[in-house]
Amino acid sequence: MIQIAICDDESEAVIQHEDIVKSSLQACGIGYEIATYTQSGNLLCDIVDDYFFFDLILLDIEMPGMTGMELTEKIKLHLPEVKIIFITSHMEYAIDAFELSIFRYVPKSNLTDRLVSAVTDAARLIELEAGKEYIVQSAGRMEKIPYKDIFYIQRDGGKNAVIVSGMGISKVRKSLQQVFEELGTPEFLFIDRGCIVNIIQIMKISGGMAYLKNGEMLPVSRSHLQEVKRQINQFWGAHIG
Repeated sequence: MIQIAICDDESEAVIQHEDIVKSSLQACGIGYEIATYTQSGNLLCDIVDDYFFFDLILLDIEMPGMTGMELTEKIKLHLPEVKIIFITSHMEYAIDAFELSIFRYVPKSNLTDRLVSAVTDAARLIELEAGKEYIVQSAGRMEKIPYKDIFYIQRDGGKNAVIVSGMGISKVRKSLQQVFEELGTPEFLFIDRGCIVNIIQIMKISGGMAYLKNGEMLPVSRSHLQEVKRQINQFWGAHIG
């Protein structure tokens, strides 16, 4: 069951977005619960004061009082893993949205098609993250690491792959290629021959570096840079066609 919030200062837009979300997820057979808001402050209050949890939030960027950008910065402090879909008529916000690690940017000029795709992709990713774990076994010990918690995986100079996650550091006696194949999902990509990164942990690519949500910066090799950008753009749907 995916928990969803929709926030727009225009009630007609909220109804329209809710109808699209419902039809999109019903077509996929994905369960959901939806809460709607016409004031950004009410949504923030529910999250901060009443500990409401959401997997996915649809936000209008241009709202009075508190913009979608400002609201997202505050929400992420309490729900760092929440997926945000921005809906706006101003294309210039797209780059800033990507900097904030927004899941998708939907233009009002092509709302229905884009929102259906964005909601469906977000829901599938949420389900994927909830159910996928990488298992590390060594010396009679088994460790399960949720995919969503993995930041990156590197070679340690020997025969081990080192997994850096929110749970700490884990080593597995396998090649990076073998770990990559075992992960088997498009959110993981090579940024260098010796490093695999989780796309959902990347805040931005700038100056040949990948900036991660845990504050680390990892170099992207020149030979991988264009392909890394292509895969990120493809995965997030960050560009407006």
